[in-house]
Amino acid sequence: MRHVGGRARLLAGMACVGLAQAPAAHADTLREALILAYQTNPSLEAARAGQRATDESVPIARASGLPSVSADVNYTEFVKRSANSFSSPERALSAGTDLSVPVYSGGAVKNRIKAAKYRVEAGQADLRATESSIFSAVVAAYMDVIRNEAIVGLGRNQVDVLQVNLQATSDRFEIGDLTRTDVAQSQSRLALAQSDLLTAEANLAAARETYIQLVGKAPERLEPPPPLPNLPESPQQAVVQALEYNPDLIAARERTRAAEKDIDVAGAGRLPRVSLYASGGYNDYFGTLGGNVSADIAQTEKTAQAGASISIPIFQGGLPAAQRRQAQAQASAALETEIAIERDVIAQVRAAYSSWLASKDLIESNQIAVDAARLSLEGVRAENTVGNRTILDILDAEQELLNAQVQLVTARRNAYVAGFALLAAMGRAEARDLNLDGGTLYDPEVNYERVRDKIFDWDDDPAPVARSTRTVDTPVQDGDIPQQ
Repeated sequence: MRHVGGRARLLAGMACVGLAQAPAAHADTLREALILAYQTNPSLEAARAGQRATDESVPIARASGLPSVSADVNYTEFVKRSANSFSSPERALSAGTDLSVPVYSGGAVKNRIKAAKYRVEAGQADLRATESSIFSAVVAAYMDVIRNEAIVGLGRNQVDVLQVNLQATSDRFEIGDLTRTDVAQSQSRLALAQSDLLTAEANLAAARETYIQLVGKAPERLEPPPPLPNLPESPQQAVVQALEYNPDLIAARERTRAAEKDIDVAGAGRLPRVSLYASGGYNDYFGTLGGNVSADIAQTEKTAQAGASISIPIFQGGLPAAQRRQAQAQASAALETEIAIERDVIAQVRAAYSSWLASKDLIESNQIAVDAARLSLEGVRAENTVGNRTILDILDAEQELLNAQVQLVTARRNAYVAGFALLAAMGRAEARDLNLDGGTLYDPEVNYERVRDKIFDWDDDPAPVARSTRTVDTPVQDGDIPQQ
């Protein structure tokens, strides 16, 4: 709730946590990107505001069980009086108050409050899920920028190499050492490399725009990401943690509990209701009551009443029974939805774990491929000097090395993103788990505790203001690589 104080604590605690990295000058770290998204992302701010609206459902539910007081005041001028009325007043002032105190409502208020509390807890879990989802998107965008910058760098290097190759091939053609076919092959590979470079630069610009959308600022030189914390040792361990901490599953469980309370709320419609009431009134006729005999008549009067009221439903056309059956069906739907989400979480965690393991193994195999392709290229070039290899062999070897390098960069990106997705599925990819501030920066419980017992009718909050940042002033991104 207190963003300014949380930001100060955040900056003070950066160096002692799992994702902490000392940022170089004019460089961004993954930690800084996550912090900016946590503090300024509009989707997350909207989710927080939505949760604050959900918090108000508890005092709204409680209000129907609290006393209510109303007052009314009327002033009347009798402009045209009946000709047969000799005592009617010319004017009158009347005031009255009414007090109603609910005593028993069949349990509707009590169960409505419980249902609202369960939905508040479900909303808090949904907020955690939104936070985790945004963090996952930020990590993916961060790694996309790093990957695409690497691919652009590889592509530019490939273009430079092929330009040198083309020049050398052309020179050897001029002296009759090579054929025009060799020159054409070199020209073709250079054109393809230039085309691939343009595509890579466009992909880099798009990745940077996505980064801006999520983080709120343009990426500068991005530092390599730190190791991910708290990764599980087995898929079984991951599933156990997910069943306990996954926010989507927690929200589904709380909504099931709320739906069960809705059944009791609906059933209360066929039970008696008891309330106490009191009212008072005051009338002033300003000396105009009674006409000629007004002196003998009191010109003001006070009244008061108090009592108890009981309302016993006898027949309502089947409405309460239909409402209860409807609530039962909705509770059944919520229960089945909970099981469906549980299935989905289990499948998601197991798949994420397998993907993470495969990505790690893929890094190793791609590294071997890069080393082998580099050695192969050196050998082909050496063999070409003695006439055992053609220009096409060199071009193929260079392309194989480039492909292996691109696959290695992509595998590293995929492994990191898959690992973070695994943490997210386990319910371990939130600010408190990543130790962005030694705990959560925004605690939705603070607002709930603030409003849950409020009963004053004029206790408003300040007018809404946007908390997130706009990106309209950020520069248009391109495919250039920042200087190291």
